[in-house]
Formats: sequence, structure tokens, C-alpha cells
Amino acid sequence: MEEPRTRAAKRAASAQRILEAAQLEFGEHGLEGATIRAIAQRAGVDPSLVIQHYGSKRDLFAIAAELHRESTDGDVAGHLFDVVGVRLGGLPPETRALVRSMLTAPEAKEAMREFLNERVTNLARASGGEDADLRAALTVSSILGLTIARHFLELDALKEISPAQLEKTVHPWVTAALGEDVDAED
Repeated sequence: MEEPRTRAAKRAASAQRILEAAQLEFGEHGLEGATIRAIAQRAGVDPSLVIQHYGSKRDLFAIAAELHRESTDGDVAGHLFDVVGVRLGGLPPETRALVRSMLTAPEAKEAMREFLNERVTNLARASGGEDADLRAALTVSSILGLTIARHFLELDALKEISPAQLEKTVHPWVTAALGEDVDAED
């Protein structure tokens, strides 16, 4: 990778390294366990530069834990299959940071609640039907539980799930959660 040449490019590169280091630190240690010093060390910068770029640890956490919004593009079931596949695969650093911190840091709790409420609203609107809100909330909550069980609790049954097992078990679960007739797919 070519080194940035301008002062602005160097500043932007430093800010990006700090952000990536913060996501990893928050993902491993949560908001309370991560330190500015550890983030700076991981990014290869002085701790004062972390504060200069991001203000405080809580401000940096808010940026580092910002989740990317996904679009369903009309294929709700396909989107949910993809989401479950991602959650059983490797978690993005921002997701790991937010999930690890959501029970101990009010900022993380609020960010996660906002994100999940948005997911529930979008899923309920896309799937429609009777009890759409409840089915959407149960589906979103189940995916969160699956994420926690796989990546943080490391349940044995979820350690090495194959794509074939995922397809066999997730397909009926998602279609049932959406209120679709599973037999209609066969």
C-alpha cells in the first residue's frame, strides 16, 4: 500500500487506523474494558492522537460501533438467509463491539435497540400479515441470540455448522417466521 503524501491524507489514514483498532479493541474488551492507550498502541499512534481525532473514548465507541444498515431489496426470506449466514460466519468488528458492550454501556444498549427496532419495523413491513410486528421481533431477537450463542458463548453445536446444515435448518425457520407456508416452497 502506498504511503499517503499530503498532510490531509496522512491525517485521514491515521484516523482510519485508529477507528479499525478501536473496533477490534471494543470487540475484544467492550466499552468498559478497552482503553485509549490500548487502541493507540494497536493503531501505532500516540494516545493523544486518538483524543485529537475522536474526542473521547465514548465518542470513538459511538463511531466504531455504528452498524451498517442492510437492505432487503424485496427478497425478505433471501435477505434473512444471508443475515443468518453472516451472523454464523465472522462478525464485523463494529457488530462484535456493540454486542459485547450492549449490556454494560448505555450508549451501546441504545444503539443496539435503535438498530434492532429499525430491523423489526422493516421486516414487519416487508412480510406483512397478521402479527407481523411480533413475528418480526421474534425473528430479529432469535438472530441476535444466535449471534451471541455462536460468537460469545461459543456453543458447541454452532461451532462448525456447514452451509448444508444451515440451508436445511434455516430455510424452514425463516419461512415459518415470515408466516409463509413451508410446504409451498417444496
